[in-house]
Amino acid sequence: MAKEKKFITCDGNEAAAHVSYMFSEVAAIYPITPSSPMAEHVDEWAARGRKNLWGQTVSVQEMQSEAGAAGAVHGSLQAGALTTTFTASQGLLLMIPNMYKIAGELIPCVFDVSARTLASHSLCIFGDHQDVMACRQTGFAMLCEGGVQEVMDLTAVAHLASLETMVPFVNFFDGFRTSHEYHKIELMDQEDIRPLVKEEYIKRFRDRAMSPERPITRGTAENPETFFTHREAMIQFPK
Repeated sequence: MAKEKKFITCDGNEAAAHVSYMFSEVAAIYPITPSSPMAEHVDEWAARGRKNLWGQTVSVQEMQSEAGAAGAVHGSLQAGALTTTFTASQGLLLMIPNMYKIAGELIPCVFDVSARTLASHSLCIFGDHQDVMACRQTGFAMLCEGGVQEVMDLTAVAHLASLETMVPFVNFFDGFRTSHEYHKIELMDQEDIRPLVKEEYIKRFRDRAMSPERPITRGTAENPETFFTHREAMIQFPK
């Protein structure tokens, strides 16, 4: 018998947060329009004790800035915890230094972004893709959604693809046009997603975490020929 479909009415921010919560153990957050509701939903669900795919309540940490949130994401990922964040506009730009590190170290994670104009001659809160386009060079893959149902469906794709490829993702959609637009959409719940998660990828991620039981070297300084050799070795990983 076919499974009965479930429908909810929500906006793009809630759809992204709904799926990201399932895949996350830690969420490092800092509010910025129009992405703030994603972090607010995650914080509320964690306070209520909602569980992720592994039966854990997400640990939500609000930092002092977007740069601090990105640093917390990087550190948490290094420790072997599945971690995410939510941001937009200048907030995303403050995360760029850590994005280079996360991508360079082949750490799977997803940044959910409600794409927004960057402040230039003035502040503007309306949506375009200036912020995400400024991050194309970091090594993050990018996945874009054009509607609330797509956000629900493809946010899961971003997380699953990141775990399989070890390439981090920017998962983005239009600020306000999609992030705050309410639609009746088909709900994707844990029973739909759990069969798609391969535990071998989760184990690989955790085995690469920094631990005294498995000592590794990271963050060294390299001469140009060694640095270039290592960068060339990463071509095998899709971007």
